[in-house]
Amino acid sequence: MDVYAPLPGCPTVLLWHGRGPSERGVLSTLASSVAALGVAVFVPDWRSVAVDGGRSHLLASLAFVRQHGAELARTQGSFVLAGWSLGGKAAAGLTLAPATVGGWAPDATVCIASGFDTADPITAKIPLDLLDTAGRLPPIHLVHGTRDQIVAIEKSRAFEAALRSRAQDVELHESETDHAGVVMTEYDPASGVCVRAKQPETLRAGQVTVDSLAKAAGR
Repeated sequence: MDVYAPLPGCPTVLLWHGRGPSERGVLSTLASSVAALGVAVFVPDWRSVAVDGGRSHLLASLAFVRQHGAELARTQGSFVLAGWSLGGKAAAGLTLAPATVGGWAPDATVCIASGFDTADPITAKIPLDLLDTAGRLPPIHLVHGTRDQIVAIEKSRAFEAALRSRAQDVELHESETDHAGVVMTEYDPASGVCVRAKQPETLRAGQVTVDSLAKAAGR
């Protein structure tokens, strides 16, 4: 797990990467940019290809940060659960089904370029369906690139509409970028993974995500 810790006394963000196994490094630029605004960011690896779809990895990382985050990064205050792509869907599923972790809920949730109409890896249920039995939820921040060809932005728009129709606290932030750019990266065909973006306009577009994470954490 990578820890981006600024000064003591900062709020916490647990940030899950997407479907690619053990790709925490993909989120390094985003995480360091959020940390620069006074937020401690924890980025674990997890493997969606595991037998349980990565569920045990995700829950173990949450338990670890809840138990040890304060001593590792001297954090205090709000706890934000966030994820990109499939990681964001996992964050949504857990937020909608707090019984999964004994009734615990984050202070806010941020879902970045995620879909919500298929099963998430934690509850194995569809987040949109979980809304029907959800109680009062913490604030949910959705971030999505308008040029995303991997997960269509309409998925975040539909989730926002469903949350609003139930009088839940939700914000949708759209940026002029694609699935990789929303986390300040670009896809590298040679390596098959996303790497730090080189184009200034991509980094600027990713700043929408930085600001959304910081806002969710109270910064």
